[in-house]
This record gives sequence, structure tokens and C-alpha cells, in this order.
Amino acid sequence: MPPRLVLASNNRGKLAELQAMLVPLGIELVAQGELGIGEAEEPHRTFVENALAKARHAARESGLPALADDAGLCVDAFGGLPGVDTAYYATQFGYPKGDDHNVRALLEQMQGVDNRRAALVSTLVALRSADDPEPLIAVGRAVGEITRQPVGEHGFGFDPVMYIPAFGKTFAQLPPEVKNANSHRGLAARQMVALMKERWA
Repeated sequence: MPPRLVLASNNRGKLAELQAMLVPLGIELVAQGELGIGEAEEPHRTFVENALAKARHAARESGLPALADDAGLCVDAFGGLPGVDTAYYATQFGYPKGDDHNVRALLEQMQGVDNRRAALVSTLVALRSADDPEPLIAVGRAVGEITRQPVGEHGFGFDPVMYIPAFGKTFAQLPPEVKNANSHRGLAARQMVALMKERWA
């Protein structure tokens, strides 16, 4: 098992969530920015292709095994969009990039839309090296409904508008440890930990 793994992201929220989930493996997760590695291109239309591109870039530049996450919101009423464009969603409607603007743009676009079903999707890809022919791939989905206004103080991204029927709350209303255990990223990370134990031990 690699003691150090480079995370192909500089998102502090993702780093903290994933770091906590990899504790059982004794792996130290290092953000690529700490190693002076810039962001990879993400030209693809699927989460798995973008995550793979990010992981390959980070592994090649660092010489370390790499973990990448590509995640987004898939809204049923929009045919699965914004999908891979989730981070830049607000910019399509003239807002600056950012979580709060994304939430605002989404609620505006969904005014008058009755089908509120959506899924937060996280695809994790791990590579032993840039040329690893057998990437580990784990996908987590958290299915819920988009609320009509933000509720809750925790989390980041779309958490305040992602209502999870099983809890009767939005992700932003759940304590972080409960959210992390049941989020798209939490589900994907648990699968990834199992895959790493099985394949990389």
C-alpha cells in the first residue's frame, strides 16, 4: 500500500473529506498544489474520463501514486446536466464562479420545474503510476431532490439544496460525519478503500 498518495485537486473540502476516509489505510494524502503541480485539463464529457486525466497528470508530475475525484450534480429534469460542468455552472448564467452562485443559478433555472430529482455523483480514480493499465474506479451516487431554497449550515457545494429523503434533511443540515458517511464522495471513498485493500495490499 503506498504511504503517500497525491490528490489531483486543490479543493480543501475534498482533501479534508478524502483524507478522513483514507485514515484506515494509513495513507497520507497530499494535495497536488503542495507539490507545485498545476491543474490538469478536463476536456471530457464524463466524470470517469476527467478523473482519469487528472490522476494521470498528478502521477506523472509527482512520480507518486495518485487519486483523483470528478464530481458533479446530475439533474433529471436537465437530462443529467450540469454534470461535468457543475463547478462552472453559475458562469453560464452570467454569475462569477463559486458555490453560492451555483446554488442561486440552479434555483433560478429550476423555478417552475416540478421534477426536482437529482443525484450528486462522485467518481474516484486511483493509479499506481501514470501508465497504470488497471486504474481503480469507484463511483458513488447520492440521490435526492433539489429544495426551493438553501437550508442548513454545513458542507459546501450544493449541500444546502440537496434534500435527502432518507434523512428528511439536506446534506447541509447533517453533522459532517453523517454527511461524509452517506455522501456521493463518502460512498465512492468506501468502495475505493476496499479496492485498494484488495488490489494494492
